Amino acid sequence: MTAFLTFLLEQHQYIFELLLGHIQLTLLSVSIAVCLGIPLGVYISGRDKIMKPVMGFANLAQALPSLALLGFLVPYMGIGSITAVSMVVLYSLLPILKNTCTGLRNISSETLEAAKGIGMTDMQILFKVRLPLSLPVIMAGIRISSVNAVGLMTIAAYIGAGGLGTLVLSGIQTDNSAMILAGAIPACCLALLMDFVMSKIETAVTPVSLQPASKKMSTKTIEQIKSQRKKTLAVAACIILISGGFLLGRELVNRPDIRIGSKDATESVIIGNMLADLIEAKTDIKVERRLALGGTMIAFEALRSGEIDLYPEYTGTGYSTILKNKLRPGFTPEEMYDMVEKQMRRDHNIELLGSLGFNNTYVLAVTKETAEKYHLKTVTDLTRVSHNLRFGCSPEFAAREDGLPGIEKTYGIKFKSVNNFSGTLMYTAITSNNVDVITAFSTDGLLQKYDLVLLEDDKNFFPPYYMCPFINGETAEEYPELIEALKVLDNAINDSTMQSLNYEVVEKGRDRAEVARSFLLDKGLVKTSDFEE
Repeated sequence: MTAFLTFLLEQHQYIFELLLGHIQLTLLSVSIAVCLGIPLGVYISGRDKIMKPVMGFANLAQALPSLALLGFLVPYMGIGSITAVSMVVLYSLLPILKNTCTGLRNISSETLEAAKGIGMTDMQILFKVRLPLSLPVIMAGIRISSVNAVGLMTIAAYIGAGGLGTLVLSGIQTDNSAMILAGAIPACCLALLMDFVMSKIETAVTPVSLQPASKKMSTKTIEQIKSQRKKTLAVAACIILISGGFLLGRELVNRPDIRIGSKDATESVIIGNMLADLIEAKTDIKVERRLALGGTMIAFEALRSGEIDLYPEYTGTGYSTILKNKLRPGFTPEEMYDMVEKQMRRDHNIELLGSLGFNNTYVLAVTKETAEKYHLKTVTDLTRVSHNLRFGCSPEFAAREDGLPGIEKTYGIKFKSVNNFSGTLMYTAITSNNVDVITAFSTDGLLQKYDLVLLEDDKNFFPPYYMCPFINGETAEEYPELIEALKVLDNAINDSTMQSLNYEVVEKGRDRAEVARSFLLDKGLVKTSDFEE
């Protein structure tokens, strides 16, 4: 708890900025869902043939896992707040649609006949009878959507849209419980606040005659309630418009010259910050950081589509995961780099800058007790006992050809079970005896903390994974000074140095941006005065 309070005090401004962004994204998403859901619900409520397919689509969108839906949208809509809002809108539509249809269809036929009998038109019946009587049910759907939207918006951080999820995901990656709580607790409070606010709006829009205590109210009280209702709705509309305007302004005003991205691993974020710091220090280029994006393909698709201009990637990942080449053991780092560089330029107009110098290849790790028990020194040794061992890895590694499928084919290994974890949770799993073998990276900072045995890749299955900046070809041509500024990082970081930088984050709790800048300052690659305004 002390660490959490300390983090809140030190990072209160940053947390507030993320909270504000989270509120704006949530309000905008719910507002769009309401503007789409209620008219669509009104339209289909009396049309059974249309209602079934529309509700079926809404049910399908609701049934899809949120990350899967996000991954589906990214190739078509790119990264950032627009995609995040679109995802939450799709999830929010179902409760609003269902409750709108339910509320309108459950109005008694006698009431509607009476309205027609006094000469009301269809539009008058809709706005003066059907919608007012349905409002309590409709608002219940809006309240459900609002609360759900707060939680769903936390995964917006996967695609660089910001929000409180940034703290949660960063905390998971760096094994920082205080950071996780700093994102989770405000999100929980925001969900409760959203439900409270929506309850007030529900009271404001519900006709006075439908409110429980209406029969005991005087005429003056009723008029006061109507006046207060107008004020409440006006305030709510202003907040929504301001939020939408702020987000639109953020997208259109103060646009950066380039955007630098990174994947969500600690190491990638550190290097992404280094690249941004060097460009800002050595050039006049205006940089926006869109760091800690989701997996490889989210970051690469963002680069290819122009959503970002530059991000650090590994040659081995480029060769197998992105370019879909079949793995062949025995490549030298130079051969791997040359093949990836030529194919990236030819197929995607993406250039590779110089290697940073460290090889963050995959390794399989076990505890000392497991290694001694089964006499494990190499990956081949696992083939004898793998059917008794539980394996832990990231979801991406479990699906990649240069990951678990490739290991199983090359070594003939079949584990007792495969369990997926993210980031530092794999280390927690193996030290708490939930798994027996994990995949790690050779530069993982936690390798300095946990006394694990690294198994030798004796068949050289894993290709070289040297990190280098991948840059959009058009950006490289437009900003040659950017390439010159980044040359100082060529072969500037070895494996042990990168492992130490990661250790500073995951074990000592230092901020990744701070670790990156400290390295540049210590090496004399930048000066403190370069960042003074």
